[in-house]
Amino acid sequence: MDFQFSDKVRAYQDQVTRFMDEHIYPLESEYSAHIEGAGGWTTPPIMDELKAKAREQGLWNLFLPDEEHGAGLNNLEYAPLAEIMGRVYWASEAFNCSAPDTGNMEVLARYGSDEQKEQWLTPLLEGEIRSCFSMTEPAVASSDATNIECRIERDGDEYVINGRKWFSSGFINERCKVGIVMGKSDPDNENRYVQQSMILVPKGTPGMTLVRNNATFGYQGMPGGHPELLFDNVRVPAGNMLLGEGRGFEIAQGRLGPGRIHHCMRFVGAAQRALELMCRRAESRSAFGVKLSEHGSLREDIAKSFCDIEQARLLTLRAADKMDREGNKEARDLIGAAKIVVPAMAARVIDRAIQVHGAMGFTEDTFLAKAYVAARYIRVGDGPDQVHMSSLARQLLRRYA
Repeated sequence: MDFQFSDKVRAYQDQVTRFMDEHIYPLESEYSAHIEGAGGWTTPPIMDELKAKAREQGLWNLFLPDEEHGAGLNNLEYAPLAEIMGRVYWASEAFNCSAPDTGNMEVLARYGSDEQKEQWLTPLLEGEIRSCFSMTEPAVASSDATNIECRIERDGDEYVINGRKWFSSGFINERCKVGIVMGKSDPDNENRYVQQSMILVPKGTPGMTLVRNNATFGYQGMPGGHPELLFDNVRVPAGNMLLGEGRGFEIAQGRLGPGRIHHCMRFVGAAQRALELMCRRAESRSAFGVKLSEHGSLREDIAKSFCDIEQARLLTLRAADKMDREGNKEARDLIGAAKIVVPAMAARVIDRAIQVHGAMGFTEDTFLAKAYVAARYIRVGDGPDQVHMSSLARQLLRRYA
């Protein structure tokens, strides 16, 4: 693995960094006010301005290796750019690189029919609409996709969907126009991994009801939300089925791998920013007659945080490199390892930074409180730590059986 990024990637790093400095950080403290002013669940107008500027500068769909619609970057090349975006939790949307849209666009690009691509992928790539992904269910342990109970049943030229989902991130936003829903189309099949299917459900389809929004650690997740949805005899055309009946688990594996590593890239950036804030705070504040930076325990926290971040960054880059060279399936060991290591690392480092900031660390005066919540949440989102550890251990044991 070459640890030196190419001239092209370094140029993109400089561009994204300048964009963040000039357009994102100055608006960071105002963004929540913009959301409230726009009605809570409405995209603030400032985001449209940021998207237009990013697109003008060629900083658009950077996650897509497809040069026709993206920047032609592979995972290893995209990683340092996602890290920079991850320093502000909402920044990736300005570059059309935010979840769950990135994963959904990849699904449509890889598995969608021509009609599905025209109807949904094109406006997503253009940043005109947003989407959600409905997999998790409140009644079952959804980290095991074979547990999912939502039913997708064929009825003539339509499919009928019945079930309950939650944490369908982004659904409440007015620009969310479609969801990818996972459910069981063949629950009695002896092969548990072909029981599931994925299907496109346009928002507003009769029978699709918003039950409530789930707050995470008190945060509403505006302007997208993490809602619970009820599907009561929801009917969609048979042409909305993705790839074919029984292919849902296959699609999920293809979707979640890149999504997980993208999360890791962004959380490395959040942890790096937390460390920088920690150091500045330690140099600018005094306690008991000396600067905070002169206290041995704080110096240890800073040193440990640096080590933690560097180790996590290298693991993330190695996973991205293996994905590029050998494919997502072969890289699932390193993807799983990164998903185990990086969010927990970010939560530790951000927690140390909060401690150094004292009472200020709990307020909206820094990005730390919200970043900590996000890091803690993602240790369950896209699969709990325990599931990834179990899966990784199985892979390792097979090699030595």
